[in-house]
Amino acid sequence: MALVRISKLFGQGRPVYSFEFFPPKDEAAADELLVTVGELQAAHSPDFISVTYGAGGSTRSRTLECVTRIQKTLGITAMAHLACMGHTKAEIGEVARGLVAGGIENILALRGDPPKSGAAVLDPEMSHATDLIRYLKGNFDVDIGGACYPEVHLEAASADDDLRWAKEKVACGARFLITQLFFDTDDYFSYVEKARAVGIMVPIIPGIMPITNAGQPERFKKLGGSKIPVGLQARIDKYREEPAIVMAIGMEHAILQCKALLAGGAPGLHFYTLNKSHATRCILAALR
Repeated sequence: MALVRISKLFGQGRPVYSFEFFPPKDEAAADELLVTVGELQAAHSPDFISVTYGAGGSTRSRTLECVTRIQKTLGITAMAHLACMGHTKAEIGEVARGLVAGGIENILALRGDPPKSGAAVLDPEMSHATDLIRYLKGNFDVDIGGACYPEVHLEAASADDDLRWAKEKVACGARFLITQLFFDTDDYFSYVEKARAVGIMVPIIPGIMPITNAGQPERFKKLGGSKIPVGLQARIDKYREEPAIVMAIGMEHAILQCKALLAGGAPGLHFYTLNKSHATRCILAALR
């Protein structure tokens, strides 16, 4: 598969499929991840993969190593996440130069979260995702993506304010947006409609994460504000002590969600894999 700029993948008359991974903790985990990505590639030929970036740059070197290794070894287009929280502009420049030198041409620009230690460098020139997008656009020849939130970012003053920031990301140079995970398909289509109404015309890719255990819904709600449809939560609660059934329920919901999204015109699907291939492979097999 030839390496491409991600924004060029859209508008070709077919859905764009992508997978997201987090950087491995050690060399053994890195080897295992390469096998996982290779299995997904062989079975489903994803259009691109992405590798996340830890709070405050805590996985900085591992993200760079992982994303470049996957792209060079497997020949699949890879996108690096890059977060500006906790970095100075000079540090961001150093990271970006390392990515470009490693052959990475696609970056998902994020504000990110402060490190758990609470100690973070706060550069006023790098305090928002828009600052990072603007900087990358002005200094590097890369394709830039941004994040958006169908259920509204937890820190946003309002839904309208959140949408304003998404529009600003595009104005600064983001050529596509990937959503936070969600479970109500109507929330995605409502968000896209509002986004188009305010002039956001770039592809908005839905982010998908199937529920695979009973504890996930509460964590999703706490970390990102994602709500779980009442009927889905009731089914999970009913079979809380039967993990296999809970996973089957989560997978069924994800498959139906993906089918509805594609039928409604979503440009593709971005899967949050948690570095495991089984759930994603099952969903894609059902879709295809």
